[in-house]
Amino acid sequence: MPDRTILLVEDNADDVQLMQRAFRGHNASLRIEVARDGIEALDFLLGSNTVPALVLLDLKLPGIDGFEVLRRIRADMRTRFLPIIVLSSSDEPRDVSNAYALGANSYVRKPMAFRDLQPAVQQIATYWLQLNERPRGPATPAEDRGGAAAFQTPPSGVPSLVGRGGLDRGVGGLERVDCASD
Repeated sequence: MPDRTILLVEDNADDVQLMQRAFRGHNASLRIEVARDGIEALDFLLGSNTVPALVLLDLKLPGIDGFEVLRRIRADMRTRFLPIIVLSSSDEPRDVSNAYALGANSYVRKPMAFRDLQPAVQQIATYWLQLNERPRGPATPAEDRGGAAAFQTPPSGVPSLVGRGGLDRGVGGLERVDCASD
């Protein structure tokens, strides 16, 4: 069974509650991990062996902003192909362009009303968790026949690169939310 974990990177407590409620209404088997800032998100993604099925990333975060989080996720071979949806209230054209330039898979403007959020969450979950096919395992450089860099899944037993990017270990704590419970 594929991973059913979503990393929600969001500092606004009200938005976190609305997202949890919307996902709970869509599929109770989903597990939502919440990172309240960029450091928590990077520590979760790059400082552990846990890779979620999907990241929902706000741009305006305290400390390390969403653009820098996106940049670091795409720079690491283990998370290079991880689906990342920017979920932001910003409709600034430069924010949209920068997010895509840094490797976002999608940019969704946050709906302001819960009645609009629930169908958006349903569409996001259906596409990214059920329909979308993504590479299995982390990407690592390999030489193809032409000598150019290609990507392949490393053999099992290859040590992971824990703690890259100078992240402070143990900064903040992630909140695990089981959508099956209230």
